[in-house]
Amino acid sequence: MATVFSPSALLSPSSSSPLPPTTSPKLPPPKHLPISLPKQPPNTLTVTLTAAAAAAILTTATAPLPSLADPPATAFQVYYGTAASAANYGGYGGNSDKKDSAEYVYDIPAGWKERLVSKVEKGTNGTDSEFYNPKKRAEKEYLTYLAGFRQLAPKDVVLNNLALSDVALQDLIGSADSVSSEERKDEKGQVYYVYEIDGVVAHSLISVTCANNKLYAHFVNAPTPEWNRDQETLRHLHESFKTVGSF
Repeated sequence: MATVFSPSALLSPSSSSPLPPTTSPKLPPPKHLPISLPKQPPNTLTVTLTAAAAAAILTTATAPLPSLADPPATAFQVYYGTAASAANYGGYGGNSDKKDSAEYVYDIPAGWKERLVSKVEKGTNGTDSEFYNPKKRAEKEYLTYLAGFRQLAPKDVVLNNLALSDVALQDLIGSADSVSSEERKDEKGQVYYVYEIDGVVAHSLISVTCANNKLYAHFVNAPTPEWNRDQETLRHLHESFKTVGSF
């Protein structure tokens, strides 16, 4: 009897089961080796420019910046006064150097103008020199002198005598809010009377001393607005007055 093979027998589970998938082994990631480039020496010009730029930045950062509110410093020049008599004024010694024959000095701000004093004015009230601010003529400094004084009288007497020959000074004293006076001595012992008159419309600083058998009075006057604006400069003018031989 013949044996019959069924086709299903050839497809039995044992012979037809699929093979497991093949998995490839994982490889470690590639390592990147560092590449060393040869170091280039620093360029001398680059180093110099870098250092200069750094120094400029530091200098700019540390240097104080000028304030826009600060006024520029005032420049001064020295005036040498001769206190020549009215008879010799503008004549005798006119070609000589004033510095050699000066009896007093004081400072003048740059830009101020000199007012020429007439012989009549010199002979009546003793005005010897005068300078003024061209922007405001009432802001000025001037000097008067009187001969025949060997020493100073009391402070109030001196101020009253000065006012007798100066109407503007009389008016300023009469309307002043305050009048102060004090006595000072320089390093050589010369005595100066110092007056400060604070008026409603003007301010005045006066310095008086005796030397060479003369009484010298130096005035610095300014209207109140100019005084408030230029007080530092005006005080400098006031303090700069000295007679020759006392500095």
